Amino acid sequence: MSRAVLSLGSNLGDRLGHLRTAVTGLRDVLLVASGVYETPPWGDPDQPAYLNAVLLVRDDAAGARDWLDRARAAEAAAGRVRDPGRRFGPRSLDVDVIAVWSADGEPVVGDDPELTLPHPRAHLRAFVLRPWIDVDPYGRLPGHGWLTDLMAREPVATDVLDLRPRPDLRLESD
Repeated sequence: MSRAVLSLGSNLGDRLGHLRTAVTGLRDVLLVASGVYETPPWGDPDQPAYLNAVLLVRDDAAGARDWLDRARAAEAAAGRVRDPGRRFGPRSLDVDVIAVWSADGEPVVGDDPELTLPHPRAHLRAFVLRPWIDVDPYGRLPGHGWLTDLMAREPVATDVLDLRPRPDLRLESD
């Protein structure tokens, strides 16, 4: 068994629809979805605002690479096309594997060029940490500490002010 935290983001087209596409594609492994947050773009400010959320997922047979494959399949289902010349550019759907835990609850750590675990910039991103706290209030980012502590540190603490909860937008139907 493995458990993972996946971060979702969309700032092109039907942003909420793209996030829902990911939820639908991962429904068989979904434990819980966070609320939706609207956030300014990160890394490249010349683009539209994002909708972001986090999913907690579990699959008894999945390894870290399987989570990356599922993330890429969700992106493809939303029509994502990667622009190699623009690393932090706009996208219909971005699904990042943030952290993975093995069956014994140990964090998976690795620095594969395609999948670094835990995600190397997650501790700096309020748009990952805040939704993660929604679904795992006592969560820890492996190698970095408690999510709530990370939220209080710069530059994350400043970015929190730009996060806007969107309770009017739901990923799952009631």
